[in-house]
Amino acid sequence: MRYYVLDRGDQLSVDLSEQFHKLAAENGFEMDAESPEIVISIGGDGTMLHAFHTFIDRIPSIAFVGVHTGHLGFYADWKANEIPELIQLMNGHAVPNQPRPRIVNYPLIDLQVHKKSGSSSYICLNEFTLKGIDGTVVAQVDINDQQFEMFRGDGICVSTPAGSTAYNKSLGGAIIHPSIEALQITEIASINNRVFRTAGSALVLPKHHHSDIYSRKDQKLLLTLDHINISVDDLISIRCQVAKQKVSFIRYRPFPFWNRVRNAFLS
Repeated sequence: MRYYVLDRGDQLSVDLSEQFHKLAAENGFEMDAESPEIVISIGGDGTMLHAFHTFIDRIPSIAFVGVHTGHLGFYADWKANEIPELIQLMNGHAVPNQPRPRIVNYPLIDLQVHKKSGSSSYICLNEFTLKGIDGTVVAQVDINDQQFEMFRGDGICVSTPAGSTAYNKSLGGAIIHPSIEALQITEIASINNRVFRTAGSALVLPKHHHSDIYSRKDQKLLLTLDHINISVDDLISIRCQVAKQKVSFIRYRPFPFWNRVRNAFLS
C-alpha cells in the first residue's frame, strides 16, 4: 500500500507522524509523496484541507484518513492513541466488532473565476467566501442564468454539504448531510431595508443548478477558497456549481455524520 502523511507541524502531530511511519514500515507500507493511494492527515480539519489541496490534481485516485490531535474534527475519525489500530485495519487485519472498510464520497464546489486579467478554475472542499476589503460588497446573484438578487453587505459564503458545519453554520446556514449533492449560498451580514433587499436566508442548489456572482462596482475583494486567500480588484464574475469530481474518505470503522454533528455541537 502506498501512503503519505501530512501533519499540522506541532510537536504532538510530528511525533504521531513518526510513529505512523515506523508502524507503516513494519507492515510493509510504501511511503509515496507523488502517487499515494491513501493520504493520512494528522492534526485538525485545517490540516485535512491542506492535504486535500496538496493532492487536488489526484483527487479521483486518492482516499483520505484523518487523525485529530485536538478537538474532534469533521474529517478526522481517529484519535492520537489509536494509530496502531488504524495501521492494523489498513493492513487488512480483522478487528473484533469492526465492519469492513468502505469508501465514502463527498461533493465538492467547482468555481470558475473570471477577471479582466484572466480566468481560473478552483475546487473547494469546505467553502468559498467573497468579502470586501475596503467596503460593502455589491454583487448581482444569478441562479441558472436568471437574476435572483442584488446583494449588498459584508460578503457571500458558498459551502459544500461537508462544509455546511463550518463557517456556513456560524452564518445561520443549514447543516446538510454530505450524501446530498448540493451547494449552499449564505449571506454574510446583508443590508436589508426599504431600499435594498435580499432573500435573507440560505439557498440550497442541487447539482444540476449553478449560480453566477457578478461584481457590480469597482471594489477590492478577498476570495477565500477553503484556507487559501486571493485578493482581486478586477473581478467580473464567479460561477459556482457542484463539481463533477468528489473527494473520497476511507472509513475503517463507522462514524455517522449526525454523530459527528452531535459530538461537535451538542455533547
